[in-house]
Amino acid sequence: MNIAIVIVFIIGYIAIALENPLRINKTATALFTGVLCWVFYVFGKVDKHLVTDQLYAHFGQIASLLFFLLSAMTIVEIIDIHDGFELISRRITTLRKRKLLWIVGIVTFFLSAILDNLTTAIVMVSLLRKLIPDKEDRMLFAGLVIIAANSGGAWSPLGDVTTTMLWIGGQITALNIIKELFLPSLVSLVVPLVIFSYKMKGKLAPTGVIDNSAGAKSTFEQKLILLFGIGALIFVPVFKTVTHLPPFMGILLALAVLWIVTELLHKGKDDPHDVISVAQALRTIDTPSVLFFLGILVAIAALESSGQLGQLAAYMNEKIGSLPIIGLGIGLLSAIVDNVPLVAATIGMYSLADYPPDHFIWEFIAYCAGTGGSCLIIGSAAGVAAMGIEKIDFVWYLKKISWIALLGYFAGAMVYLAENM
Repeated sequence: MNIAIVIVFIIGYIAIALENPLRINKTATALFTGVLCWVFYVFGKVDKHLVTDQLYAHFGQIASLLFFLLSAMTIVEIIDIHDGFELISRRITTLRKRKLLWIVGIVTFFLSAILDNLTTAIVMVSLLRKLIPDKEDRMLFAGLVIIAANSGGAWSPLGDVTTTMLWIGGQITALNIIKELFLPSLVSLVVPLVIFSYKMKGKLAPTGVIDNSAGAKSTFEQKLILLFGIGALIFVPVFKTVTHLPPFMGILLALAVLWIVTELLHKGKDDPHDVISVAQALRTIDTPSVLFFLGILVAIAALESSGQLGQLAAYMNEKIGSLPIIGLGIGLLSAIVDNVPLVAATIGMYSLADYPPDHFIWEFIAYCAGTGGSCLIIGSAAGVAAMGIEKIDFVWYLKKISWIALLGYFAGAMVYLAENM
């Protein structure tokens, strides 16, 4: 049955990649693949209750990621429908593609380290929709955002879930990971930025942004909601650091506060067109993208529970042996399957007794698992979020962005290896 699970996952993965030719929505394929993997897994086990317990254990982590994604998308949507992003987009006056490319890349890189790569990708891709009217240009910029968000998340203990896992588990320390991975992560962004700069020529078409400060949404409302919205997102890592509760609890609290603010802001209005609430935003967010994320994570959980990922990690350790090559391999695998179970399996492979905190292997895994997911659009939470918001096709990303992300990934890895030789 384990072979059947792998076959189902591979077929489902191919079907997701060929969404347009097959004309089958990727969300339906992902959900079908995820459930079918667990069906084959439970049929191959005598103890059905054990499988159920494993599924519930995985759903704790899956649900936390989904609630985080749902809440972050809602906060961004409430800022957007209050025209909060227009306050930022009006300040970015350049129409030169190359200049805007570097602005977006650097801002995303540092913002991802403060918030996290998922939230940053949602914010920046939503902002791009205000700045860039042309669909093709916007998708190229979104591809850069995915690379920048994952690169920025790798060097911060709060920027990527796998780096956070290693930090909480005691494999790395906060200051050391920042010191060791900042330069390699920056290189993994700068190399794609240089390549994009040669590809991006000319100027963008004017966005046609109209000053509606005297319209239904006042400048005061725009500023207030933008302030509370961005503040709510920045609050999440602070909440996690202070309370040690998972990030989804912090973003749920942030969403609740923003909800209360919008209710108080609009409670005296009689015209229903002027009333904009979080409930309205919840109805307009891209729910299929959240369900797609669910299907992918459920399928990967079946691979982990059935022992396939653990066996793969052990095989690599036995047959390859070289820690740098294993780290690079884990990074490339994280573009295909979720980096969380891969890193979890790796943590189980290497003990802290043999490889103490801040050892080479932990730092290199943090870099590789954090940035390797950029090589495919479904290889990271940031990619999945951008894919849903901007409706980016898997094959398009594979042709246009993947090779650029791969060059950046290897360039940053070489910098880290050179520093530690």
